[in-house]
Amino acid sequence: MRILLVSEDLPGSQVGGLGKHVVTLGNALLASGHTVRILGRSDCPPEAPARLGFHGAFEPGFDYAHPGWKEKQLGVFNPLKRPWFARKIAAAIGRHAGGFDAVHYHGHLPLVGVYVDPSINFVQTRHDQGSECLVHLRFRDGAVCTTRAARDCASCIRKDAGALRQSVTALTVNRYRRASAQAFATHKTIFVSDFLRRRFLLTVPDADLARCRVIPNVVDYAALRKAALHAPTPRAGEAVLIGRIDAGKGFQEFLTAAQGRLPPQALLTIAGDGPERHLLEARYGGGQVRFLGWQDYPAALALAARGHLCVVPSVCEEACSTTVLEALALGKPCLALARGGTPELASYQHYPGQLQLFDTMAQLVARMAVLLGQPPAPRCPLPPRFGADAAVILPRLVDLYAE
Repeated sequence: MRILLVSEDLPGSQVGGLGKHVVTLGNALLASGHTVRILGRSDCPPEAPARLGFHGAFEPGFDYAHPGWKEKQLGVFNPLKRPWFARKIAAAIGRHAGGFDAVHYHGHLPLVGVYVDPSINFVQTRHDQGSECLVHLRFRDGAVCTTRAARDCASCIRKDAGALRQSVTALTVNRYRRASAQAFATHKTIFVSDFLRRRFLLTVPDADLARCRVIPNVVDYAALRKAALHAPTPRAGEAVLIGRIDAGKGFQEFLTAAQGRLPPQALLTIAGDGPERHLLEARYGGGQVRFLGWQDYPAALALAARGHLCVVPSVCEEACSTTVLEALALGKPCLALARGGTPELASYQHYPGQLQLFDTMAQLVARMAVLLGQPPAPRCPLPPRFGADAAVILPRLVDLYAE
């Protein structure tokens, strides 16, 4: 088949989990004999596509710069902003879709599906709660957001939003949610976890999801298995954390809970960048906590593979954590909170108890301290197959493309 993958997250100076998923999927499709091209942003440095690690052609198709539209200054979510960007991406798809059997969109604007030409065989994957939440995470004021009322979303753009701002934001959010539901009813849609599908139905109970499927994120198991097999003996007492250091990702909550709770030989290695990094590094860095900054994919894999264990401290409801999947594929013990779609990932364990889930950060840190005070478990032999491997998931996707 000829497949066009589309994402506004590609290319970029630092590719996150969503972009990494697209590249992994594209390379797996190429390896299976399909023709694949990635359509992405045109407003990135010319050398950026070469750093993606994608083995096929990249096509710059649309600019995505300056998407703020002064929402912060105005204190409202603008009802015109997201449809405008969605139309821009849909128009780029229309210009480049000729000759492709399927177009697969991975991005943050579910309403792209409303504006895509109906004659195009269009599939989209929903990677986060951005189908109904304009900030994508359903996380605010340091906690998971549980409200469903569109007016309440105004506090995410302005804490003291009055009646007028609440009304404008409610209009924006309700239109956005209806457009998402329309896109899902019109085109084939993938949710990366059943949690994500159920959460959307809680917000839009009458949504028609008959054309939707649940298919998890994919990883390159061959590369992960190779990294694990070539890794040195695990470094006793080292917990490895990899991810974007931002609100909702739990680094601050984790470091606060871990302070004074670590055994003497323990070391916390944190790889990643983000808006909270420098503050947390100044407050907690040094001694038993080291911040490495952003690491490219091979370096991050090597860190995880040699660690005693991996910790994914997200306090938000992760839909389908690629970092958790990678730790499981590497055979490493992995500690995380029992939130979002993470409990569903226990089905990908190599051995019982590999993924350990906790209700609170204090419980997670207490268990981590116990494990780091013990010798690392013997390296487990990795089987030739992993359930979330791109090669395993691929037939399901190709079948969906062909429907």
